[in-house]
Amino acid sequence: MYAKLRLYIVVILLLGFGIGLTLYKHFALGFPLSPDDKKSVWTIEARIDFVARGDPVIVSFALPPETPDVVFMEEDFASSDYGFSELTSPSGRRAQWSKRVASGLQTAYYRLSMYETGQIAHPAMAADLPSEPEKPEFDEVLKTAATTLLDQVRSKSANTEIFTRELITTLNSKAPSQNLSLLINEQSSEDYKTHLIINLLALEGISARIVRGLYLEDGRRRQSLTNFVEVYIGNEWLLFNQNSGKSGKPKKFLVWQRGDQSLLDVVGGKNSQISFSIIRNVHSTRDLVVRDSMNKQAGIIDFSIYSLPIEQQNAFKMILLLPIGALIVVIMRLLVGLRTSGTFMPILIALALIQTTLLTGIIIFLTVVGTGLLIRSYLSRLNLLFVARISAVIIVVIAIMASISILSNKLGLDQAMTVTFFPMIILAWTIERMSVLWEEDGPREVFIQGGGSLLTAVIAYLFMTNRTIEYLTFNFPELMLVNLALILILGQYTGYRLSELYRFHALERRNVAGKR
Repeated sequence: MYAKLRLYIVVILLLGFGIGLTLYKHFALGFPLSPDDKKSVWTIEARIDFVARGDPVIVSFALPPETPDVVFMEEDFASSDYGFSELTSPSGRRAQWSKRVASGLQTAYYRLSMYETGQIAHPAMAADLPSEPEKPEFDEVLKTAATTLLDQVRSKSANTEIFTRELITTLNSKAPSQNLSLLINEQSSEDYKTHLIINLLALEGISARIVRGLYLEDGRRRQSLTNFVEVYIGNEWLLFNQNSGKSGKPKKFLVWQRGDQSLLDVVGGKNSQISFSIIRNVHSTRDLVVRDSMNKQAGIIDFSIYSLPIEQQNAFKMILLLPIGALIVVIMRLLVGLRTSGTFMPILIALALIQTTLLTGIIIFLTVVGTGLLIRSYLSRLNLLFVARISAVIIVVIAIMASISILSNKLGLDQAMTVTFFPMIILAWTIERMSVLWEEDGPREVFIQGGGSLLTAVIAYLFMTNRTIEYLTFNFPELMLVNLALILILGQYTGYRLSELYRFHALERRNVAGKR
């Protein structure tokens, strides 16, 4: 009783630890559960052009903030003979190029490679709380028009979010009222509209700020940033489209700058302009996550298989499949009742089949074992001792494998040359055991155990070559604990096998017929 209790406790701990680590890597680190999971990697290039006057030049450019919903893979800064530094201030990150003397047309580049994580960004942090909005200065006429407009919008609104949406919708009306016409004053620029919305919200006592961002569209060139309005509502910042009034961050939209600071400052130059180009590439999500986790030196990744050299990683890809084969053998022997020649010989055959392909491997296996049995039957007539006999069988197996390789090379059958992937010692033991079994129990038992071994190996091969299983075993090695827990549970099974149920089913039919 206590032994079973200890077993169940161990099984629960193994399941909890294995599944827990897997879920942590999936949800916290972002490891996908599918090998086909892909992500779009966006490469954004900002080009800054200006004309230098022949004086000292300082170029200051706002850089995008790092948020939980995006990962910056790589940032590059390029300019000809300019000094460069990256500055950090309460308003955000800025790139600064400088040169003692410059004249004529000048160009500087900033390139960013990034991808979206799918997480939700929460910009409303303690350091991001708004200050009391400053009341804008309007002349009497404009102030009267603004107050009247706000009164109309307020009467149609139940809360701050609806008020903001209604205000933006009113400002974008195709048939503006007289008050709205006074406020717009034939100004059509996006910046003017943005500041007008922020000022009107400030009159209402609502904190708001400008947000500049970039829509991520593949193949776009000479793009400019799009203005949005971010409003502080209910202890969080909510983004509004200043043209439609829709709230929330749009899909494939990169926030580049928050606040009213300048996007680009050029000292010692004129006619400055900036344009953005975007290109999209598709990468494996797993590769991106591993790279990001290694850069962040995440403990669970830093002390993992990924920290090994590539050669060792490739070796572990095969080694980590062995527990899957062991589970298949346990299921086939304990639940199905299939008899095999040796306990784990099917796993080794399955490993050989992975290297040789299924059909070729089966043919090679049958050829080597069949030929070995014929030669082994001759050796039994020589009355050799066991050690000498098994040594002779090993040499025979090597000779058979060498013959198959040479013959297949001459015939141009490249696949048959993979016979060397079969474990020679295991094949020799298999031939020896089958030969003894033939002498003691007859050929029927040999075919049963040989066929059971080959069938189990084929089933193990099908599971071990499944792309999803290969991916999960290598990228989530903690699932071995779950595999171990299942084997421990199956090790307690003492009931009927499926093959026994089939056999007893025939007996039950005879009993029923006898009663009739």
